[in-house]
Amino acid sequence: MTRNDSPKPNNFIHQIIEDDLSKGLNDGQVVTRFPPEPNGYLHIGHAKSICLNFGTALRFNGRCQLRFDDTNPEKESQEYIDSIIEDVRWLGFEWSGEVRYTSDYFEQLYAWAIHLINEGKAYVDSLSAHEMREFRGTLTEPGKNSPYRERSIEENLALFEKMRNGDFSEGECALRAKIDMAAPNMNMRDPVIYRVRHAHHHQSGDKWCIYPSYDFAHGQSDAIEGVTHSICTLEFEDHRPLYDWFIENLPVPVKPRQYEFARLNLNYTITSKRKLKLLVDEGHVNGWNDPRMPTISGMRRRGFTPASIRNFCDMIGVTRSNGTVDMGMLEAAIRDDLDANAPRAMCVIDPIKVTISNLAEGEQEWFELPAHPKDESMGLRKVPFTRNLLIEREDFAEEKPKKWKRLAPGDAVRLRGAYVITCNEVIKNEQGEVVELICSYDAATKGENPTGYKPNGVIHWVSADNSVACEVRLYDRLFTEANPDADKNRDFHEFLNPESLKVMVNARAEIGLKHAVAESRYQFERNGYFCVDPDSSEQHLIFNRTVTLRDSWAKIQAK
Repeated sequence: MTRNDSPKPNNFIHQIIEDDLSKGLNDGQVVTRFPPEPNGYLHIGHAKSICLNFGTALRFNGRCQLRFDDTNPEKESQEYIDSIIEDVRWLGFEWSGEVRYTSDYFEQLYAWAIHLINEGKAYVDSLSAHEMREFRGTLTEPGKNSPYRERSIEENLALFEKMRNGDFSEGECALRAKIDMAAPNMNMRDPVIYRVRHAHHHQSGDKWCIYPSYDFAHGQSDAIEGVTHSICTLEFEDHRPLYDWFIENLPVPVKPRQYEFARLNLNYTITSKRKLKLLVDEGHVNGWNDPRMPTISGMRRRGFTPASIRNFCDMIGVTRSNGTVDMGMLEAAIRDDLDANAPRAMCVIDPIKVTISNLAEGEQEWFELPAHPKDESMGLRKVPFTRNLLIEREDFAEEKPKKWKRLAPGDAVRLRGAYVITCNEVIKNEQGEVVELICSYDAATKGENPTGYKPNGVIHWVSADNSVACEVRLYDRLFTEANPDADKNRDFHEFLNPESLKVMVNARAEIGLKHAVAESRYQFERNGYFCVDPDSSEQHLIFNRTVTLRDSWAKIQAK
Protein backbone atom coordinates (compact mmCIF):
# COMPACT_ATOMS: atom_id res chain seq x y z
CA MET A 1 0.00 0.00 0.00
CA THR A 2 1.29 3.41 -0.92
CA ARG A 3 -0.55 5.82 1.38
CA ASN A 4 0.46 6.29 5.00
CA ASP A 5 -1.93 8.82 6.45
CA SER A 6 -1.90 9.67 10.14
CA PRO A 7 -4.32 7.50 12.13
CA LYS A 8 -7.95 8.53 11.89
CA PRO A 9 -10.24 8.54 14.93
CA ASN A 10 -11.35 5.11 16.03
CA ASN A 11 -14.43 3.42 14.66
CA PHE A 12 -15.94 0.32 16.20
CA ILE A 13 -13.98 -2.01 13.89
CA HIS A 14 -10.70 -0.36 14.84
CA GLN A 15 -11.68 -0.73 18.49
CA ILE A 16 -12.29 -4.46 17.96
CA ILE A 17 -8.88 -4.82 16.35
CA GLU A 18 -7.17 -2.88 19.11
CA ASP A 19 -8.80 -5.20 21.66
CA ASP A 20 -7.65 -8.25 19.69
CA LEU A 21 -4.10 -6.95 19.52
CA SER A 22 -4.08 -6.19 23.25
CA LYS A 23 -5.00 -9.84 23.86
CA GLY A 24 -2.23 -11.08 21.60
CA LEU A 25 -4.61 -12.62 19.08
CA ASN A 26 -3.53 -13.40 15.50
CA ASP A 27 0.14 -13.12 16.57
CA GLY A 28 -0.26 -9.35 16.50
CA GLN A 29 -1.02 -9.40 12.77
CA VAL A 30 -3.81 -7.53 10.99
CA VAL A 31 -4.72 -8.86 7.56
CA THR A 32 -7.73 -7.50 5.69
CA ARG A 33 -8.93 -7.97 2.14
CA PHE A 34 -11.05 -6.26 -0.46
CA PRO A 35 -12.98 -9.08 -2.20
CA PRO A 36 -15.14 -7.75 -5.06
CA GLU A 37 -17.15 -9.99 -7.33
CA PRO A 38 -16.08 -9.13 -10.92
CA ASN A 39 -19.65 -8.81 -12.20
CA GLY A 40 -19.76 -5.06 -12.71
CA TYR A 41 -17.86 -1.83 -12.14
CA LEU A 42 -17.15 -0.57 -8.63
CA HIS A 43 -19.39 2.20 -7.28
CA ILE A 44 -19.23 4.75 -4.47
CA GLY A 45 -20.38 2.13 -1.94
CA HIS A 46 -17.35 0.02 -2.81
CA ALA A 47 -15.16 3.08 -2.28
CA LYS A 48 -16.21 3.10 1.38
CA SER A 49 -15.25 -0.57 1.70
CA ILE A 50 -11.94 0.00 -0.08
CA CYS A 51 -11.04 2.89 2.20
CA LEU A 52 -12.03 0.90 5.29
CA ASN A 53 -10.18 -2.28 4.41
CA PHE A 54 -7.02 -0.67 3.08
CA GLY A 55 -7.14 2.13 5.65
CA THR A 56 -7.46 -0.36 8.51
CA ALA A 57 -4.42 -2.27 7.33
CA LEU A 58 -2.48 0.98 7.04
CA ARG A 59 -3.47 2.07 10.52
CA PHE A 60 -2.29 -1.17 12.15
CA ASN A 61 0.79 -1.71 9.94
CA GLY A 62 -0.85 -4.78 8.49
CA ARG A 63 -1.59 -5.80 4.95
CA CYS A 64 -4.64 -5.70 2.72
CA GLN A 65 -5.11 -8.10 -0.16
CA LEU A 66 -7.13 -7.77 -3.34
CA ARG A 67 -9.09 -10.91 -4.17
CA PHE A 68 -11.71 -11.46 -6.82
CA ASP A 69 -14.50 -13.72 -5.56
CA ASP A 70 -15.04 -15.17 -9.02
CA THR A 71 -17.48 -18.04 -8.41
CA ASN A 72 -20.13 -17.02 -10.97
CA PRO A 73 -18.47 -17.06 -14.41
CA GLU A 74 -21.68 -16.38 -16.33
CA LYS A 75 -21.84 -12.83 -14.95
CA GLU A 76 -18.12 -12.07 -14.73
CA SER A 77 -15.62 -10.75 -17.26
CA GLN A 78 -12.04 -9.60 -17.66
CA GLU A 79 -13.35 -6.11 -18.40
CA TYR A 80 -14.72 -5.87 -14.87
CA ILE A 81 -11.50 -7.24 -13.37
CA ASP A 82 -9.38 -4.68 -15.22
CA SER A 83 -11.67 -1.81 -14.22
CA ILE A 84 -11.61 -2.82 -10.53
CA ILE A 85 -7.82 -3.03 -10.46
CA GLU A 86 -7.58 0.42 -12.05
CA ASP A 87 -10.13 1.91 -9.64
CA VAL A 88 -8.35 0.65 -6.51
CA ARG A 89 -5.04 2.05 -7.71
CA TRP A 90 -6.61 5.34 -8.76
CA LEU A 91 -8.05 5.77 -5.26
CA GLY A 92 -4.46 5.64 -3.99
CA PHE A 93 -4.11 2.10 -2.62
CA GLU A 94 -1.86 -0.84 -3.43
CA TRP A 95 -2.55 -4.36 -2.26
CA SER A 96 -0.17 -6.79 -0.64
CA GLY A 97 1.31 -9.38 -2.99
CA GLU A 98 -0.25 -10.45 -6.26
CA VAL A 99 -3.89 -10.08 -7.21
CA ARG A 100 -5.69 -13.14 -5.90
CA TYR A 101 -8.70 -15.06 -7.21
CA THR A 102 -11.03 -17.47 -5.48
CA SER A 103 -10.61 -19.60 -8.60
CA ASP A 104 -6.97 -20.08 -7.53
CA TYR A 105 -8.36 -22.20 -4.69
CA PHE A 106 -10.89 -24.30 -6.59
CA GLU A 107 -8.92 -27.53 -6.04
CA GLN A 108 -8.65 -26.88 -2.31
CA LEU A 109 -12.32 -25.94 -2.05
CA TYR A 110 -13.25 -29.12 -3.89
CA ALA A 111 -11.12 -31.13 -1.45
CA TRP A 112 -12.82 -29.44 1.49
CA ALA A 113 -16.22 -30.26 0.00
CA ILE A 114 -15.14 -33.93 -0.07
CA HIS A 115 -14.04 -33.52 3.55
CA LEU A 116 -17.55 -32.42 4.49
CA ILE A 117 -19.04 -35.40 2.65
CA ASN A 118 -16.70 -37.78 4.46
CA GLU A 119 -17.72 -36.20 7.76
CA GLY A 120 -21.37 -36.74 6.94
CA LYS A 121 -21.91 -32.98 6.74
CA ALA A 122 -22.66 -32.61 3.03
CA TYR A 123 -24.79 -34.49 0.52
CA VAL A 124 -25.72 -34.41 -3.15
CA ASP A 125 -29.33 -33.36 -3.52
CA SER A 126 -31.36 -34.24 -6.62
CA LEU A 127 -34.25 -31.91 -5.90
CA SER A 128 -34.94 -29.31 -8.58
CA ALA A 129 -34.36 -25.65 -7.75
CA HIS A 130 -38.14 -25.18 -7.46
CA GLU A 131 -38.45 -28.15 -5.11
CA MET A 132 -35.57 -26.87 -2.99
CA ARG A 133 -37.38 -23.58 -2.51
CA GLU A 134 -40.54 -25.39 -1.49
CA PHE A 135 -38.67 -27.62 0.97
CA ARG A 136 -36.81 -24.66 2.45
CA GLY A 137 -39.79 -23.32 4.38
CA THR A 138 -40.44 -19.69 5.29
CA LEU A 139 -39.39 -17.21 7.93
CA THR A 140 -42.19 -18.51 10.14
CA GLU A 141 -42.23 -22.19 9.12
CA PRO A 142 -39.33 -24.67 9.30
CA GLY A 143 -38.08 -26.38 6.19
CA LYS A 144 -38.34 -30.09 5.38
CA ASN A 145 -35.48 -32.51 4.89
CA SER A 146 -34.78 -33.50 1.31
CA PRO A 147 -35.54 -37.16 0.54
CA TYR A 148 -31.91 -37.37 -0.65
CA ARG A 149 -30.46 -36.03 2.60
CA GLU A 150 -29.55 -39.44 4.00
CA ARG A 151 -27.62 -40.75 1.03
CA SER A 152 -24.57 -42.70 2.11
CA ILE A 153 -21.13 -41.16 2.16
CA GLU A 154 -20.08 -43.49 -0.64
CA GLU A 155 -23.04 -42.54 -2.83
CA ASN A 156 -22.45 -38.84 -2.21
CA LEU A 157 -18.76 -39.15 -3.07
CA ALA A 158 -19.59 -40.95 -6.30
CA LEU A 159 -22.28 -38.45 -7.28
CA PHE A 160 -20.07 -35.49 -6.48
CA GLU A 161 -17.31 -36.91 -8.66
CA LYS A 162 -19.83 -37.33 -11.48
CA MET A 163 -20.83 -33.70 -10.97
CA ARG A 164 -17.21 -32.67 -11.43
CA ASN A 165 -16.84 -34.89 -14.50
CA GLY A 166 -19.75 -33.17 -16.23
CA ASP A 167 -22.17 -36.09 -16.10
CA PHE A 168 -25.07 -33.93 -14.92
CA SER A 169 -26.87 -31.06 -16.58
CA GLU A 170 -27.35 -27.72 -14.86
CA GLY A 171 -29.99 -27.86 -12.15
CA GLU A 172 -30.07 -31.66 -12.09
CA CYS A 173 -28.36 -31.84 -8.71
CA ALA A 174 -26.34 -29.79 -6.21
CA LEU A 175 -24.08 -30.37 -3.23
CA ARG A 176 -25.57 -29.07 0.02
CA ALA A 177 -24.20 -28.68 3.52
CA LYS A 178 -26.10 -30.79 6.06
CA ILE A 179 -26.88 -28.36 8.88
CA ASP A 180 -30.47 -27.85 10.08
CA MET A 181 -33.61 -27.46 7.97
CA ALA A 182 -35.46 -26.08 11.00
CA ALA A 183 -32.89 -23.37 11.78
CA PRO A 184 -34.43 -19.91 12.41
CA ASN A 185 -31.72 -18.48 10.15
CA MET A 186 -32.69 -19.42 6.60
CA ASN A 187 -29.04 -19.39 5.53
CA MET A 188 -28.42 -22.41 7.77
CA ARG A 189 -31.08 -24.59 6.14
CA ASP A 190 -28.79 -26.92 4.22
CA PRO A 191 -27.31 -24.26 1.92
CA VAL A 192 -26.08 -25.18 -1.54
CA ILE A 193 -22.29 -25.22 -1.68
CA TYR A 194 -21.71 -26.51 -5.24
CA ARG A 195 -23.80 -26.14 -8.40
CA VAL A 196 -23.43 -27.60 -11.85
CA ARG A 197 -22.56 -24.84 -14.31
CA HIS A 198 -21.30 -25.65 -17.78
CA ALA A 199 -19.72 -22.23 -18.22
CA HIS A 200 -16.35 -21.01 -19.43
CA HIS A 201 -14.43 -19.27 -16.64
CA HIS A 202 -12.34 -16.19 -17.34
CA GLN A 203 -9.45 -17.54 -15.23
CA SER A 204 -9.72 -21.34 -15.19
CA GLY A 205 -11.14 -21.78 -18.67
CA ASP A 206 -13.15 -25.00 -19.13
CA LYS A 207 -11.45 -26.97 -16.37
CA TRP A 208 -14.52 -26.89 -14.12
CA CYS A 209 -18.21 -27.50 -14.69
CA ILE A 210 -19.12 -27.15 -11.01
CA TYR A 211 -18.64 -23.94 -9.07
CA PRO A 212 -18.72 -23.25 -5.33
CA SER A 213 -21.28 -20.91 -3.86
CA TYR A 214 -20.17 -17.52 -2.62
CA ASP A 215 -20.95 -18.48 0.99
CA PHE A 216 -18.82 -21.61 0.78
CA ALA A 217 -15.89 -20.03 -1.04
CA HIS A 218 -15.66 -16.69 0.70
CA GLY A 219 -14.71 -17.66 4.24
CA GLN A 220 -12.41 -20.45 3.12
CA SER A 221 -10.59 -18.08 0.76
CA ASP A 222 -10.14 -15.74 3.73
CA ALA A 223 -8.67 -18.62 5.73
CA ILE A 224 -6.28 -19.67 2.94
CA GLU A 225 -5.00 -16.09 2.69
CA GLY A 226 -4.50 -15.66 6.42
CA VAL A 227 -7.14 -12.92 6.76
CA THR A 228 -7.65 -11.99 10.41
CA HIS A 229 -10.58 -9.58 10.10
CA SER A 230 -13.13 -10.16 7.34
CA ILE A 231 -14.91 -6.80 7.08
CA CYS A 232 -18.14 -6.69 5.10
CA THR A 233 -21.47 -4.86 4.96
CA LEU A 234 -24.50 -5.52 7.15
CA GLU A 235 -26.29 -7.45 4.42
CA PHE A 236 -23.93 -10.34 5.28
CA GLU A 237 -24.74 -10.30 8.99
CA ASP A 238 -27.23 -13.15 8.63
CA HIS A 239 -24.59 -15.09 6.70
CA ARG A 240 -22.07 -14.89 9.53
CA PRO A 241 -23.31 -18.09 11.31
CA LEU A 242 -22.75 -19.97 8.05
CA TYR A 243 -19.34 -18.34 7.59
CA ASP A 244 -18.41 -19.53 11.10
CA TRP A 245 -19.92 -23.01 10.57
CA PHE A 246 -17.70 -23.69 7.57
CA ILE A 247 -14.62 -22.35 9.40
CA GLU A 248 -15.34 -24.59 12.40
CA ASN A 249 -16.06 -27.72 10.35
CA LEU A 250 -13.15 -27.59 7.94
CA PRO A 251 -9.40 -28.04 8.54
CA VAL A 252 -8.60 -24.45 7.55
CA PRO A 253 -5.14 -23.04 8.35
CA VAL A 254 -6.45 -19.99 10.26
CA LYS A 255 -9.82 -18.89 11.61
CA PRO A 256 -10.79 -15.41 10.43
CA ARG A 257 -13.70 -13.55 12.01
CA GLN A 258 -16.35 -11.61 10.12
CA TYR A 259 -17.41 -8.10 11.17
CA GLU A 260 -20.15 -6.05 9.53
CA PHE A 261 -20.60 -2.32 9.01
CA ALA A 262 -23.38 -0.26 7.46
CA ARG A 263 -23.16 0.04 3.70
CA LEU A 264 -23.20 3.42 2.03
CA ASN A 265 -26.65 4.52 0.86
CA LEU A 266 -26.59 7.77 -1.10
CA ASN A 267 -29.71 9.66 -2.09
CA TYR A 268 -30.54 10.42 -5.73
CA THR A 269 -28.58 7.27 -6.54
CA ILE A 270 -28.90 3.53 -6.97
CA THR A 271 -25.97 1.19 -6.30
CA SER A 272 -27.47 -2.15 -7.27
CA LYS A 273 -25.08 -3.62 -9.84
CA ARG A 274 -28.02 -5.31 -11.55
CA LYS A 275 -29.86 -2.01 -11.97
CA LEU A 276 -26.73 -0.13 -12.97
CA LYS A 277 -26.14 -2.77 -15.65
CA LEU A 278 -29.70 -2.26 -16.85
CA LEU A 279 -29.05 1.47 -17.25
CA VAL A 280 -26.00 0.63 -19.37
CA ASP A 281 -27.59 -2.15 -21.42
CA GLU A 282 -30.75 -0.14 -22.10
CA GLY A 283 -28.80 2.92 -23.24
CA HIS A 284 -29.98 5.32 -20.53
CA VAL A 285 -26.30 6.16 -19.95
CA ASN A 286 -23.23 5.90 -22.14
CA GLY A 287 -21.47 3.01 -20.44
CA TRP A 288 -20.34 2.15 -16.93
CA ASN A 289 -18.06 5.21 -16.86
CA ASP A 290 -20.76 7.68 -17.84
CA PRO A 291 -20.21 10.71 -15.56
CA ARG A 292 -23.79 10.41 -14.29
CA MET A 293 -23.14 6.92 -12.94
CA PRO A 294 -22.14 6.44 -9.27
CA THR A 295 -19.31 4.17 -10.41
CA ILE A 296 -15.78 5.11 -9.43
CA SER A 297 -14.80 5.27 -13.10
CA GLY A 298 -17.83 7.48 -13.84
CA MET A 299 -16.99 9.80 -10.95
CA ARG A 300 -13.38 9.93 -12.12
CA ARG A 301 -14.48 10.90 -15.62
CA ARG A 302 -16.77 13.53 -14.18
CA GLY A 303 -13.85 15.13 -12.35
CA PHE A 304 -13.92 13.75 -8.82
CA THR A 305 -10.48 13.34 -7.29
CA PRO A 306 -9.23 10.36 -5.27
CA ALA A 307 -8.71 12.68 -2.29
CA SER A 308 -12.30 13.95 -2.42
CA ILE A 309 -13.70 10.42 -2.37
CA ARG A 310 -11.40 9.33 0.46
CA ASN A 311 -12.30 12.46 2.43
CA PHE A 312 -15.99 11.81 1.85
CA CYS A 313 -15.61 8.27 3.20
CA ASP A 314 -13.87 9.68 6.28
CA MET A 315 -16.66 12.24 6.74
CA ILE A 316 -19.49 9.69 6.77
CA GLY A 317 -17.66 7.38 9.18
CA VAL A 318 -18.10 3.68 9.91
CA THR A 319 -21.11 2.58 11.94
CA ARG A 320 -23.48 -0.35 12.35
CA SER A 321 -26.58 1.76 11.74
CA ASN A 322 -28.01 1.91 8.25
CA GLY A 323 -28.89 5.34 6.96
CA THR A 324 -28.83 7.48 3.85
CA VAL A 325 -26.14 10.06 3.17
CA ASP A 326 -27.12 13.25 1.38
CA MET A 327 -25.59 13.71 -2.07
CA GLY A 328 -24.79 17.26 -1.01
CA MET A 329 -22.12 15.90 1.34
CA LEU A 330 -20.34 14.14 -1.52
CA GLU A 331 -20.59 17.25 -3.67
CA ALA A 332 -19.26 19.37 -0.80
CA ALA A 333 -16.22 17.08 -0.56
CA ILE A 334 -15.29 17.66 -4.20
CA ARG A 335 -16.01 21.40 -3.98
CA ASP A 336 -13.64 21.70 -1.01
CA ASP A 337 -10.91 19.83 -2.86
CA LEU A 338 -11.25 21.69 -6.14
CA ASP A 339 -11.70 25.09 -4.52
CA ALA A 340 -8.22 24.70 -3.09
CA ASN A 341 -6.54 22.90 -5.99
CA ALA A 342 -8.24 23.71 -9.29
CA PRO A 343 -6.86 26.62 -11.34
CA ARG A 344 -9.35 29.23 -12.51
CA ALA A 345 -10.33 29.91 -16.10
CA MET A 346 -13.11 31.59 -18.03
CA CYS A 347 -15.42 29.70 -20.35
CA VAL A 348 -18.55 31.05 -21.99
CA ILE A 349 -20.94 28.11 -22.28
CA ASP A 350 -23.87 29.70 -24.14
CA PRO A 351 -22.30 32.66 -25.93
CA ILE A 352 -23.71 35.89 -27.23
CA LYS A 353 -21.48 38.21 -29.27
CA VAL A 354 -20.27 41.54 -27.87
CA THR A 355 -18.66 44.06 -30.21
CA ILE A 356 -16.51 46.74 -28.58
CA SER A 357 -17.26 49.66 -30.88
CA ASN A 358 -14.42 51.91 -29.67
CA LEU A 359 -11.72 49.25 -30.14
CA ALA A 360 -10.20 48.83 -33.59
CA GLU A 361 -10.48 45.55 -35.48
CA GLY A 362 -7.33 43.52 -34.93
CA GLU A 363 -6.32 45.45 -31.84
CA GLN A 364 -5.48 43.18 -28.91
CA GLU A 365 -4.48 43.74 -25.30
CA TRP A 366 -3.34 40.96 -22.98
CA PHE A 367 -4.35 40.82 -19.34
CA GLU A 368 -2.58 38.80 -16.68
CA LEU A 369 -4.93 37.10 -14.22
CA PRO A 370 -4.07 34.83 -11.29
CA ALA A 371 -4.44 31.12 -11.98
CA HIS A 372 -5.78 30.87 -8.44
CA PRO A 373 -6.81 33.86 -6.29
CA LYS A 374 -5.53 32.26 -3.06
CA ASP A 375 -2.48 30.35 -4.33
CA GLU A 376 0.24 32.48 -5.88
CA SER A 377 2.33 29.38 -6.57
CA MET A 378 -0.01 28.54 -9.46
CA GLY A 379 1.23 31.63 -11.27
CA LEU A 380 -0.55 33.79 -13.81
CA ARG A 381 -2.55 33.19 -16.96
CA LYS A 382 -2.92 35.52 -19.93
CA VAL A 383 -6.19 36.40 -21.67
CA PRO A 384 -6.58 38.67 -24.71
CA PHE A 385 -9.02 41.59 -24.85
CA THR A 386 -10.18 42.19 -28.43
CA ARG A 387 -12.92 44.01 -30.36
CA ASN A 388 -15.02 40.86 -30.63
CA LEU A 389 -15.91 39.25 -27.33
CA LEU A 390 -18.34 36.63 -26.03
CA ILE A 391 -20.37 36.67 -22.84
CA GLU A 392 -22.98 34.27 -21.41
CA ARG A 393 -26.43 34.73 -22.91
CA GLU A 394 -27.91 34.59 -19.41
CA ASP A 395 -25.74 37.57 -18.40
CA PHE A 396 -27.81 39.91 -20.59
CA ALA A 397 -31.43 40.97 -20.06
CA GLU A 398 -33.21 43.26 -22.48
CA GLU A 399 -35.76 43.95 -19.75
CA LYS A 400 -33.89 43.60 -16.50
CA PRO A 401 -35.62 42.28 -13.39
CA LYS A 402 -35.23 43.86 -9.98
CA LYS A 403 -31.77 43.62 -8.42
CA TRP A 404 -30.27 42.65 -11.79
CA LYS A 405 -26.48 42.58 -11.45
CA ARG A 406 -25.48 41.91 -15.01
CA LEU A 407 -25.65 43.59 -18.42
CA ALA A 408 -28.70 45.40 -19.82
CA PRO A 409 -29.27 48.16 -22.42
CA GLY A 410 -27.67 51.39 -21.18
CA ASP A 411 -26.07 49.63 -18.20
CA ALA A 412 -22.43 48.98 -17.46
CA VAL A 413 -20.69 45.86 -16.11
CA ARG A 414 -17.09 45.02 -15.42
CA LEU A 415 -15.50 42.23 -17.43
CA ARG A 416 -13.62 40.01 -15.00
CA GLY A 417 -10.02 41.25 -14.76
CA ALA A 418 -10.50 43.79 -17.56
CA TYR A 419 -12.46 46.94 -18.37
CA VAL A 420 -15.94 48.23 -17.65
CA ILE A 421 -18.19 48.08 -20.72
CA THR A 422 -21.56 49.74 -21.41
CA CYS A 423 -24.26 48.28 -23.65
CA ASN A 424 -25.23 50.86 -26.27
CA GLU A 425 -27.18 48.86 -28.85
CA VAL A 426 -28.96 45.50 -29.17
CA ILE A 427 -29.03 43.70 -32.52
CA LYS A 428 -31.64 41.01 -33.25
CA ASN A 429 -32.25 38.56 -36.06
CA GLU A 430 -35.46 38.15 -38.07
CA GLN A 431 -36.92 35.93 -35.32
CA GLY A 432 -36.46 38.68 -32.77
CA GLU A 433 -33.61 36.88 -30.99
CA VAL A 434 -30.71 38.90 -29.60
CA VAL A 435 -27.59 38.00 -31.60
CA GLU A 436 -25.16 40.83 -30.83
CA LEU A 437 -24.55 43.62 -28.34
CA ILE A 438 -22.75 46.78 -29.37
CA CYS A 439 -20.81 48.04 -26.38
CA SER A 440 -18.10 50.54 -25.56
CA TYR A 441 -15.32 50.12 -23.07
CA ASP A 442 -13.99 52.68 -20.61
CA ALA A 443 -10.21 52.80 -21.01
CA ALA A 444 -9.83 54.47 -17.60
CA THR A 445 -11.22 51.47 -15.74
CA LYS A 446 -8.29 49.09 -16.10
CA GLY A 447 -7.81 48.12 -12.46
CA GLU A 448 -9.73 51.25 -11.43
CA ASN A 449 -13.30 52.04 -10.46
CA PRO A 450 -15.09 54.25 -12.98
CA THR A 451 -15.81 57.88 -12.19
CA GLY A 452 -19.38 59.11 -12.24
CA TYR A 453 -21.20 55.81 -12.60
CA LYS A 454 -21.34 52.36 -11.00
CA PRO A 455 -20.95 49.04 -12.86
CA ASN A 456 -23.86 46.65 -12.49
CA GLY A 457 -21.79 43.64 -11.35
CA VAL A 458 -18.92 41.56 -12.77
CA ILE A 459 -19.26 38.96 -15.53
CA HIS A 460 -16.86 36.56 -17.25
CA TRP A 461 -15.98 36.70 -20.93
CA VAL A 462 -13.63 35.43 -23.61
CA SER A 463 -12.28 36.83 -26.84
CA ALA A 464 -14.22 35.66 -29.88
CA ASP A 465 -11.08 36.19 -31.96
CA ASN A 466 -8.58 34.40 -29.74
CA SER A 467 -10.22 31.61 -27.71
CA VAL A 468 -10.70 27.88 -28.07
CA ALA A 469 -13.90 26.19 -29.22
CA CYS A 470 -15.09 23.43 -26.94
CA GLU A 471 -18.00 21.19 -26.08
CA VAL A 472 -19.32 21.48 -22.54
CA ARG A 473 -21.37 18.68 -21.00
CA LEU A 474 -23.52 19.84 -18.12
CA TYR A 475 -24.09 16.79 -15.93
CA ASP A 476 -26.63 16.71 -13.13
CA ARG A 477 -28.10 14.07 -10.84
CA LEU A 478 -29.34 10.98 -12.62
CA PHE A 479 -32.60 10.75 -10.68
CA THR A 480 -35.19 13.35 -9.73
CA GLU A 481 -36.27 11.50 -6.57
CA ALA A 482 -34.09 11.25 -3.49
CA ASN A 483 -34.86 7.53 -3.17
CA PRO A 484 -35.69 6.11 -6.60
CA ASP A 485 -36.19 2.64 -5.07
CA ALA A 486 -38.50 3.71 -2.25
CA ASP A 487 -41.84 3.13 -3.98
CA LYS A 488 -42.13 -0.60 -4.65
CA ASN A 489 -45.14 0.06 -6.88
CA ARG A 490 -43.12 2.19 -9.28
CA ASP A 491 -40.09 1.33 -11.35
CA PHE A 492 -36.88 3.27 -10.76
CA HIS A 493 -36.80 4.10 -14.47
CA GLU A 494 -39.70 6.48 -13.89
CA PHE A 495 -37.45 8.77 -11.86
CA LEU A 496 -34.67 9.19 -14.40
CA ASN A 497 -33.83 12.86 -14.72
CA PRO A 498 -34.37 14.05 -18.32
CA GLU A 499 -32.13 17.03 -17.53
CA SER A 500 -29.22 14.93 -16.27
CA LEU A 501 -27.16 15.87 -19.36
CA LYS A 502 -27.16 18.99 -21.50
CA VAL A 503 -24.55 19.24 -24.25
CA MET A 504 -23.43 22.76 -25.16
CA VAL A 505 -21.61 22.56 -28.48
CA ASN A 506 -20.85 26.28 -29.05
CA ALA A 507 -18.88 27.01 -25.90
CA ARG A 508 -15.62 28.95 -25.99
CA ALA A 509 -12.85 28.83 -23.39
CA GLU A 510 -9.92 31.15 -22.84
CA ILE A 511 -7.03 30.40 -25.16
CA GLY A 512 -4.75 29.05 -22.44
CA LEU A 513 -6.87 25.87 -22.26
CA LYS A 514 -6.09 24.89 -25.84
CA HIS A 515 -3.66 22.19 -24.71
CA ALA A 516 -5.55 21.06 -21.60
CA VAL A 517 -4.93 17.37 -20.97
CA ALA A 518 -7.43 14.66 -20.04
CA GLU A 519 -8.62 14.70 -16.42
CA SER A 520 -7.20 18.16 -15.74
CA ARG A 521 -9.66 20.13 -13.64
CA TYR A 522 -10.62 23.81 -13.59
CA GLN A 523 -13.01 26.16 -11.94
CA PHE A 524 -14.81 27.96 -14.73
CA GLU A 525 -15.49 31.25 -13.04
CA ARG A 526 -19.15 31.64 -12.05
CA ASN A 527 -20.06 28.36 -13.81
CA GLY A 528 -18.70 25.55 -11.63
CA TYR A 529 -15.94 22.96 -11.65
CA PHE A 530 -15.09 21.13 -14.86
CA CYS A 531 -12.84 18.29 -16.00
CA VAL A 532 -11.35 17.53 -19.41
CA ASP A 533 -13.01 14.38 -20.78
CA PRO A 534 -10.69 11.52 -21.79
CA ASP A 535 -12.16 11.58 -25.31
CA SER A 536 -10.93 15.16 -25.81
CA SER A 537 -8.36 16.20 -28.35
CA GLU A 538 -6.90 19.53 -29.43
CA GLN A 539 -9.29 19.38 -32.38
CA HIS A 540 -12.32 18.66 -30.16
CA LEU A 541 -11.96 19.79 -26.58
CA ILE A 542 -14.63 18.43 -24.19
CA PHE A 543 -15.28 19.58 -20.63
CA ASN A 544 -17.50 17.70 -18.18
CA ARG A 545 -19.14 19.62 -15.37
CA THR A 546 -18.16 18.00 -12.09
CA VAL A 547 -20.32 20.10 -9.81
CA THR A 548 -21.83 23.56 -9.65
CA LEU A 549 -20.33 26.21 -7.39
CA ARG A 550 -23.24 25.92 -4.96
CA ASP A 551 -25.74 23.24 -4.02
CA SER A 552 -28.77 24.18 -6.11
CA TRP A 553 -30.57 20.97 -5.07
CA ALA A 554 -30.67 22.10 -1.45
CA LYS A 555 -32.91 24.97 -2.54
CA ILE A 556 -35.16 22.58 -4.47
CA GLN A 557 -35.54 20.34 -1.41
CA ALA A 558 -36.34 23.34 0.78
CA LYS A 559 -39.33 24.34 -1.34
